[in-house]
Amino acid sequence: MIKALFLIFEPAVAWDKIAQAGRSFAQVFLLYLLPMVVLVTAAEGWGLAHWGKWQPRFQKLKEFTPHTVITYEVIQALLLLAMVLVTALLLLTISQTFQSRCTYRRSFQTVAYGFSPLFLVRLLDAGPTMSPWVTWALGLTLTIWVLYQGIPRVMQPDPTHAFGLYLSAIIVVLLTSGIVRVLTALYLLGEVDFKHSYLTHKFPSLFQ
Repeated sequence: MIKALFLIFEPAVAWDKIAQAGRSFAQVFLLYLLPMVVLVTAAEGWGLAHWGKWQPRFQKLKEFTPHTVITYEVIQALLLLAMVLVTALLLLTISQTFQSRCTYRRSFQTVAYGFSPLFLVRLLDAGPTMSPWVTWALGLTLTIWVLYQGIPRVMQPDPTHAFGLYLSAIIVVLLTSGIVRVLTALYLLGEVDFKHSYLTHKFPSLFQ
């Protein structure tokens, strides 16, 4: 969490330290990304279990059982991890069109730390009346700001291609984070009814 705040308020210094550290994929995943995702999902899960979530469509505060909260947060954690891994892969693929010699490790490192503001802001989702769209929009804006400093320092593209890669990264981040946010927000806001879905009939113990 401290690293996320550092990236927001002192992005240049923070990214320089990240680039110099040169951590491996496993180190970034196990020591930074995974704990951040666990923290975010645990905080939101605690809020859902204790306060529920306001659903504007029904004008009521939806209560969730502990089993439902655990199932939802596990699924959300997997989606967030997949979001980072897929975004890193897409960003690497795009960078190669600019004749970049970037590796997946550096692309993953950029994305994992770059998404820090998005994860940090999602702690606010623990609030019962906090709209998931608000936290996503705010987190996305900060992520775009942070990546502007991170891409040239960690991925090290050719200076003539750096801004083009950054613009491409914005589109990728918007799409991947948007898909995950839509899937989770529709459920929280009561727009998706799992009781009559295919998944419920296939895995009744998960969505009871």
